[in-house]
Amino acid sequence: MAKTASYYHHYKGTHLSPTEKVEKRVVELLFHSNVSDDTRDSSIVFELKHSSECVQVARILAQKRSLDVALAEAAAALHDIYVIVTGSYGNHAKLGAPMAEKILKETGGFTESEIKTITDAVYHHSEKEIYSDNPYIELIKDADVFDCSFYKNSEAEYRRTKNPDIFIHYAKRVKNIRKELGLPEEPVFRT
Repeated sequence: MAKTASYYHHYKGTHLSPTEKVEKRVVELLFHSNVSDDTRDSSIVFELKHSSECVQVARILAQKRSLDVALAEAAAALHDIYVIVTGSYGNHAKLGAPMAEKILKETGGFTESEIKTITDAVYHHSEKEIYSDNPYIELIKDADVFDCSFYKNSEAEYRRTKNPDIFIHYAKRVKNIRKELGLPEEPVFRT
């Protein structure tokens, strides 16, 4: 039986969209990482899951908020690029923005304005306690914290690693997203 042309490519071939190329690059960086789980702050498996899950959450929130889904996908895929490459969370948002810019230029298909939008979201995504008027920055902050809220013991980890005044904003963001999506208020974090 002859193969028929398929328009759904499973991330193979040369007909990938710009955001699919970015997502594929992130996965390949994790698969081929020389930084072992022993020296990483989080495992490669976690980073793969978290990156992919943030992309899904960003797609949903972008549609809900009438934002460009492709820009949301790319920003979500790249938000932890510094961690993906180095294994370290130390100042990862700000250090990751130039890495994200490089990947966006290498994969192609993004305007300078789109690159700025995406890299600004990467640069500011860890500032959960700061509320800006930039919808893409806010979307990536929200996608990040909302995805993490579903991991077992995430609340305890945030309370352990975040200043109590900052933790309040993590919880506030999750509560607001749950309300926005029509989900029950509780649980805010999975225990």
